Amino acid sequence: MNEAQGLGESLTEQVAARLREQVTGGLLTPGQRLSEVRLAADLAISRNTLREVFRLLTREGLLRHEPNRGVFVAVPSMASILDIYRVRRMIELPALAQAWPRHPAVARMQAAVRQAEDAGQDWRVIGSANMEFHAAIVALTDSPRLMGFFAQVAAELRLAFGLLDSPELLHAPYVGRNAEILSLLQAGRPAEAAAALEVYLGESERTVLAAFARLG
Repeated sequence: MNEAQGLGESLTEQVAARLREQVTGGLLTPGQRLSEVRLAADLAISRNTLREVFRLLTREGLLRHEPNRGVFVAVPSMASILDIYRVRRMIELPALAQAWPRHPAVARMQAAVRQAEDAGQDWRVIGSANMEFHAAIVALTDSPRLMGFFAQVAAELRLAFGLLDSPELLHAPYVGRNAEILSLLQAGRPAEAAAALEVYLGESERTVLAAFARLG
Protein backbone atom coordinates (compact mmCIF):
# COMPACT_ATOMS: atom_id res chain seq x y z
CA MET A 1 0.00 0.00 0.00
CA ASN A 2 1.26 3.53 -0.71
CA GLU A 3 0.09 7.08 -0.25
CA ALA A 4 -0.90 7.40 -3.92
CA GLN A 5 -3.72 4.90 -3.40
CA GLY A 6 -5.78 7.45 -1.53
CA LEU A 7 -8.04 8.25 -4.49
CA GLY A 8 -11.82 7.87 -4.23
CA GLU A 9 -11.96 6.15 -0.89
CA SER A 10 -9.39 7.97 1.23
CA LEU A 11 -6.19 6.25 2.28
CA THR A 12 -7.26 6.65 5.90
CA GLU A 13 -10.48 4.75 5.19
CA GLN A 14 -8.60 2.04 3.27
CA VAL A 15 -6.17 1.46 6.12
CA ALA A 16 -8.96 1.59 8.71
CA ALA A 17 -10.82 -1.10 6.76
CA ARG A 18 -7.68 -3.23 6.70
CA LEU A 19 -7.23 -2.96 10.46
CA ARG A 20 -10.92 -3.74 11.02
CA GLU A 21 -10.39 -6.90 8.98
CA GLN A 22 -7.45 -7.82 11.21
CA VAL A 23 -9.69 -7.43 14.25
CA THR A 24 -12.49 -9.45 12.61
CA GLY A 25 -9.97 -12.11 11.62
CA GLY A 26 -8.70 -12.39 15.18
CA LEU A 27 -5.20 -11.07 14.35
CA LEU A 28 -5.61 -8.09 16.69
CA THR A 29 -6.90 -8.99 20.14
CA PRO A 30 -8.45 -7.09 23.07
CA GLY A 31 -5.89 -5.14 25.10
CA GLN A 32 -3.09 -5.54 22.54
CA ARG A 33 -0.75 -2.53 22.32
CA LEU A 34 -0.16 -1.23 18.79
CA SER A 35 3.32 -0.02 17.86
CA GLU A 36 2.94 3.11 15.74
CA VAL A 37 6.41 2.77 14.21
CA ARG A 38 6.07 -0.91 13.33
CA LEU A 39 2.51 -0.64 12.05
CA ALA A 40 3.28 2.37 9.84
CA ALA A 41 6.19 0.43 8.33
CA ASP A 42 4.12 -2.73 7.85
CA LEU A 43 1.36 -0.77 6.09
CA ALA A 44 3.81 1.43 4.13
CA ILE A 45 2.09 4.64 5.23
CA SER A 46 3.20 7.75 7.08
CA ARG A 47 2.80 7.99 10.82
CA ASN A 48 0.54 11.03 10.32
CA THR A 49 -1.82 8.91 8.21
CA LEU A 50 -1.71 6.14 10.80
CA ARG A 51 -2.65 8.62 13.53
CA GLU A 52 -5.71 9.59 11.49
CA VAL A 53 -6.59 5.90 11.26
CA PHE A 54 -6.16 5.54 15.01
CA ARG A 55 -8.48 8.50 15.60
CA LEU A 56 -11.14 7.02 13.30
CA LEU A 57 -11.02 3.57 14.90
CA THR A 58 -11.01 5.10 18.38
CA ARG A 59 -14.26 6.90 17.53
CA GLU A 60 -15.67 3.55 16.41
CA GLY A 61 -14.74 1.98 19.74
CA LEU A 62 -12.18 -0.46 18.32
CA LEU A 63 -9.11 1.27 19.76
CA ARG A 64 -8.38 3.32 22.86
CA HIS A 65 -5.65 5.87 23.50
CA GLU A 66 -3.97 5.99 26.89
CA PRO A 67 -1.88 9.13 27.54
CA ASN A 68 1.84 8.39 27.91
CA ARG A 69 1.22 4.71 27.14
CA GLY A 70 0.06 4.52 23.53
CA VAL A 71 -2.78 3.01 21.52
CA PHE A 72 -4.41 -0.28 22.44
CA VAL A 73 -7.05 -2.54 20.94
CA ALA A 74 -10.21 -1.88 22.95
CA VAL A 75 -11.69 -4.27 25.49
CA PRO A 76 -15.50 -4.23 25.07
CA SER A 77 -17.69 -3.18 27.98
CA MET A 78 -20.79 -5.08 29.08
CA ALA A 79 -22.92 -2.22 27.76
CA SER A 80 -21.26 -2.42 24.35
CA ILE A 81 -21.76 -6.20 24.20
CA LEU A 82 -25.47 -5.80 24.95
CA ASP A 83 -25.73 -3.11 22.28
CA ILE A 84 -23.88 -5.21 19.69
CA TYR A 85 -26.38 -8.04 20.10
CA ARG A 86 -29.30 -5.59 20.02
CA VAL A 87 -28.02 -4.27 16.68
CA ARG A 88 -27.45 -7.79 15.36
CA ARG A 89 -31.06 -8.75 16.09
CA MET A 90 -32.33 -5.59 14.39
CA ILE A 91 -30.30 -6.26 11.23
CA GLU A 92 -29.81 -10.00 10.85
CA LEU A 93 -33.25 -11.32 11.81
CA PRO A 94 -35.27 -9.26 9.28
CA ALA A 95 -32.58 -9.84 6.63
CA LEU A 96 -32.97 -13.60 7.02
CA ALA A 97 -36.75 -13.64 7.48
CA GLN A 98 -37.27 -11.71 4.22
CA ALA A 99 -34.52 -13.43 2.24
CA TRP A 100 -34.86 -14.97 -1.22
CA PRO A 101 -33.43 -18.52 -1.00
CA ARG A 102 -31.59 -18.10 -4.30
CA HIS A 103 -30.01 -14.75 -3.46
CA PRO A 104 -26.28 -14.65 -4.40
CA ALA A 105 -25.36 -14.08 -0.75
CA VAL A 106 -26.63 -17.59 0.03
CA ALA A 107 -23.58 -18.93 -1.82
CA ARG A 108 -21.40 -16.84 0.54
CA MET A 109 -23.19 -18.37 3.52
CA GLN A 110 -22.59 -21.83 2.09
CA ALA A 111 -18.88 -21.14 1.50
CA ALA A 112 -18.52 -19.88 5.09
CA VAL A 113 -20.17 -23.02 6.47
CA ARG A 114 -17.86 -25.19 4.38
CA GLN A 115 -14.78 -23.24 5.51
CA ALA A 116 -15.71 -23.75 9.18
CA GLU A 117 -16.42 -27.44 8.67
CA ASP A 118 -13.05 -27.93 6.94
CA ALA A 119 -11.06 -26.03 9.58
CA GLY A 120 -10.79 -28.87 12.09
CA GLN A 121 -9.80 -27.39 15.46
CA ASP A 122 -8.44 -24.10 14.09
CA TRP A 123 -10.72 -21.86 16.11
CA ARG A 124 -9.37 -18.61 14.68
CA VAL A 125 -10.30 -19.77 11.17
CA ILE A 126 -13.65 -21.02 12.41
CA GLY A 127 -14.29 -17.67 14.10
CA SER A 128 -13.48 -15.81 10.89
CA ALA A 129 -15.78 -18.13 8.92
CA ASN A 130 -18.53 -17.41 11.45
CA MET A 131 -18.07 -13.67 10.95
CA GLU A 132 -18.28 -14.17 7.18
CA PHE A 133 -21.47 -16.22 7.56
CA HIS A 134 -23.19 -13.39 9.41
CA ALA A 135 -21.83 -10.75 7.03
CA ALA A 136 -23.40 -12.80 4.23
CA ILE A 137 -26.74 -12.75 6.07
CA VAL A 138 -26.56 -8.94 6.11
CA ALA A 139 -25.67 -9.00 2.39
CA LEU A 140 -29.11 -10.54 1.80
CA THR A 141 -30.45 -6.99 2.31
CA ASP A 142 -28.61 -5.64 -0.79
CA SER A 143 -27.86 -2.51 1.26
CA PRO A 144 -24.28 -1.23 1.02
CA ARG A 145 -24.90 1.03 4.03
CA LEU A 146 -26.04 -1.84 6.23
CA MET A 147 -23.16 -4.01 5.05
CA GLY A 148 -20.63 -1.26 5.82
CA PHE A 149 -22.15 -0.64 9.24
CA PHE A 150 -22.16 -4.36 10.02
CA ALA A 151 -18.44 -4.56 9.18
CA GLN A 152 -17.81 -2.19 12.09
CA VAL A 153 -20.14 -4.13 14.37
CA ALA A 154 -18.45 -7.41 13.39
CA ALA A 155 -15.06 -6.04 14.42
CA GLU A 156 -16.42 -5.06 17.85
CA LEU A 157 -18.07 -8.47 18.09
CA ARG A 158 -14.80 -10.26 17.41
CA LEU A 159 -13.23 -8.28 20.27
CA ALA A 160 -16.04 -9.52 22.52
CA PHE A 161 -15.29 -13.07 21.38
CA GLY A 162 -11.65 -12.45 22.30
CA LEU A 163 -12.69 -12.24 25.96
CA LEU A 164 -13.38 -15.98 26.02
CA ASP A 165 -10.73 -18.19 27.59
CA SER A 166 -11.76 -21.02 25.26
CA PRO A 167 -12.85 -20.04 21.73
CA GLU A 168 -14.05 -23.62 21.32
CA LEU A 169 -16.74 -22.94 23.91
CA LEU A 170 -18.18 -20.22 21.71
CA HIS A 171 -17.62 -21.48 18.19
CA ALA A 172 -17.96 -25.27 18.35
CA PRO A 173 -21.77 -25.35 18.87
CA TYR A 174 -22.41 -22.84 16.10
CA VAL A 175 -20.67 -24.59 13.22
CA GLY A 176 -23.64 -26.95 13.01
CA ARG A 177 -26.13 -24.20 13.83
CA ASN A 178 -24.95 -22.14 10.86
CA ALA A 179 -25.40 -25.17 8.62
CA GLU A 180 -28.93 -25.66 10.00
CA ILE A 181 -29.89 -22.03 9.34
CA LEU A 182 -28.50 -22.29 5.81
CA SER A 183 -30.48 -25.49 5.14
CA LEU A 184 -33.72 -23.88 6.30
CA LEU A 185 -33.16 -20.89 4.04
CA GLN A 186 -32.26 -23.04 1.04
CA ALA A 187 -35.42 -25.08 1.63
CA GLY A 188 -37.51 -21.92 1.25
CA ARG A 189 -38.23 -21.55 4.98
CA PRO A 190 -36.68 -18.15 5.78
CA ALA A 191 -38.99 -17.42 8.73
CA GLU A 192 -37.88 -20.63 10.41
CA ALA A 193 -34.25 -19.79 9.64
CA ALA A 194 -34.72 -16.41 11.33
CA ALA A 195 -36.36 -18.05 14.36
CA ALA A 196 -33.39 -20.44 14.67
CA LEU A 197 -31.01 -17.49 14.43
CA GLU A 198 -32.88 -15.63 17.18
CA VAL A 199 -32.34 -18.55 19.58
CA TYR A 200 -28.71 -18.81 18.44
CA LEU A 201 -28.04 -15.11 19.12
CA GLY A 202 -29.54 -15.35 22.59
CA GLU A 203 -27.28 -18.27 23.50
CA SER A 204 -24.22 -16.59 22.00
CA GLU A 205 -24.93 -13.38 23.91
CA ARG A 206 -25.23 -15.24 27.22
CA THR A 207 -21.93 -17.05 26.59
CA VAL A 208 -20.05 -13.82 25.87
CA LEU A 209 -21.60 -11.97 28.83
CA ALA A 210 -20.67 -14.84 31.14
CA ALA A 211 -17.07 -14.62 29.91
CA PHE A 212 -17.10 -10.87 30.53
CA ALA A 213 -18.46 -11.35 34.04
CA ARG A 214 -15.55 -13.69 34.85
CA LEU A 215 -13.11 -10.87 34.07
CA GLY A 216 -14.38 -8.86 37.03
